[in-house]
Amino acid sequence: MKLSKNTLLIALLLVSFSCQPKSKTLKELAVKPIPEKVTYTTEELQEYETAYFASGCFWCVEAIFESVNGVKEVVSGYSGGPEKNPTYEQVAYGRTRHAEAVEVYYDPEVISFQKLVQVFFGSHDPTSLNRQGPDRGAQYRSIAFYKNKEEKKAIDDYISLLTSESVYDRPIVTEVTKFEIFYDAEDYHQDYERKNPNNSYIRAVSIPRLNRFKKNFGEFLKKDAH
Repeated sequence: MKLSKNTLLIALLLVSFSCQPKSKTLKELAVKPIPEKVTYTTEELQEYETAYFASGCFWCVEAIFESVNGVKEVVSGYSGGPEKNPTYEQVAYGRTRHAEAVEVYYDPEVISFQKLVQVFFGSHDPTSLNRQGPDRGAQYRSIAFYKNKEEKKAIDDYISLLTSESVYDRPIVTEVTKFEIFYDAEDYHQDYERKNPNNSYIRAVSIPRLNRFKKNFGEFLKKDAH
């Protein structure tokens, strides 16, 4: 079967702007200073609650939740599958049943789990099966994890609300899954968007996705995230 020039061009663009590992990196367009970030010790983070979500490339998802008021730290990693200690290449190439996910540390006195669920659904397309933007495969599927029956109810109730109000033209395909375990991604993935603002994927996919979220959910943002 012959492919048209337009089809080939689209395919090349999807490969170029993918969250998956590449053998070669594109030349950076410019060098910008890395903005400072407040860091917390492991002991300090234990004072906060945790929530877990998957909605595509974790570079994007981490940056979105990092911008939310009441969120103290976000860790990129892997969850949703049975394999132990998965690596990035195993997950990104679909060799496990894990999805790229994030661990969100938040202050429940500032933001509730219910509002984090709103952030989750408002920052990606929950009707897209095994895909977000240019990233395709079950490793990029939409998952809302719950740790207890209250969190499950919050997720189910919000899905019911979105459905009853016909917010989307297609059915929501988000998995509502009991949380089991989360594996931290490799160090170079943490704060990836902040540290690599000129990366081609970050410029073409991650930053526009973050900006769309900021435009629609301004009331959720930290003061320095506007």
